Amino acid sequence: MSEPLIIRGGTLIDSNGARRSDLATADGMIIDAGAAPASARVVDASGCVVSTGLVDLHAHFGEPGDEPAETMASGGRAAVLGGFTTVLAMPNTMPPVDTAAVVEHVRALARQALCAVEVAGCVTVGGAGRQLAPIGELARAGVRFVGDCGAGVQNPLLMRRALEYARPFGVTLAQPADCVELSAGAQMHEGEWSSRLGLPGAPAEAEEIVVMRDIALARLTGARLHFQTLSTAASLAIVGAASRSGVQVSAEVASHHLGLCDADLASYDTCRKVLPPLRPEADVRAARDAVGSGLVDCIVTDHTPHTTDRKERPFDDSVPGSVGFETALAVALSAGIEIEAVLRAMSWRPAELLGLGGPEQRTLSPGSRADITIIDPQEGFTVSTSAFATTGTNSAFEGAELRGRVRSTVVGGRLVVDAGEVLDVAEVTR
Repeated sequence: MSEPLIIRGGTLIDSNGARRSDLATADGMIIDAGAAPASARVVDASGCVVSTGLVDLHAHFGEPGDEPAETMASGGRAAVLGGFTTVLAMPNTMPPVDTAAVVEHVRALARQALCAVEVAGCVTVGGAGRQLAPIGELARAGVRFVGDCGAGVQNPLLMRRALEYARPFGVTLAQPADCVELSAGAQMHEGEWSSRLGLPGAPAEAEEIVVMRDIALARLTGARLHFQTLSTAASLAIVGAASRSGVQVSAEVASHHLGLCDADLASYDTCRKVLPPLRPEADVRAARDAVGSGLVDCIVTDHTPHTTDRKERPFDDSVPGSVGFETALAVALSAGIEIEAVLRAMSWRPAELLGLGGPEQRTLSPGSRADITIIDPQEGFTVSTSAFATTGTNSAFEGAELRGRVRSTVVGGRLVVDAGEVLDVAEVTR
């Protein structure tokens, strides 16, 4: 059982807005501060923002199958240091998450993590894009999101059938938008900087064509569709128009698409090689504006840990991906987006999409689950993976100066991070 807490001196921000107040927790729930027992541990939140816990809808753990890159334990430590109380683990593990048995295996491994871990399933067998996975079986096992990582579902008929299959089970189909015929061999975005650097590029249309196609299929089937890591201004505008017209569609952007553009590849830094690729500055500005206006539903980490040997290669031979748990919040805040909009996109809106409760349930009010993140929005730090909890050595922001740091994280009433440090496991679980 977790010890009672009283959090003092902070500014509370949730879907109800911002206000100055203390709060307390007991037995995993938020209680009125005045009801806290005398034995409650005091957490100082002076000068900080106290938010409902951050939720990441897109993260890759190496385990099972690629433990040298990341384990559930190391990834979980990184997640709570980044303020995340719940993380959705992607299904491209070894073995892939395409049966209920693998779902349960991953859940068992996830007990090592300090954060809550939800499990996404594959939409096709093995994530290979050829035959539908047993979505009903996955849904009965508690899976709420299904999708194939990487290229996603390329065949439009298969995509239609997947949406039709997922709809009666209330499962959301998560789709990375990439037309592989247009992006084949690409190393970055196609444009001025790909020409300067002599690297083959993928046009923005490789993403936008799939967005348009799958919105049409979602409209046809009435199913729920979620686009992963959108990166172009046109893609975001298309999704916004579809949502306003009544299509059940949502979208996320990765934090690195808020903080970096294609010009930032001038140094050929392989840690900045990501999928989809970094886009021009105009697309970065559009993504920031979309978060600020609420057009984008979620900011995700797209946490993709790799061992050093996979990145220390020629650019065209290196693998894509960047770690993100410990920088995502700071990248968004450093991009100049208002903290209320950032927290909407990193806390209660992704929680709602994941089925963890609507905004009115995920609040800092008595009776809500005690998932809490305490943030010092002004504290600066220099990114260094050598100081990170993740075992992934690949950060697109290595050496960057960022603003906004997590001071404490509470998961289900357990204080797991205090004063920016992960608490001793024995202390967390006592």
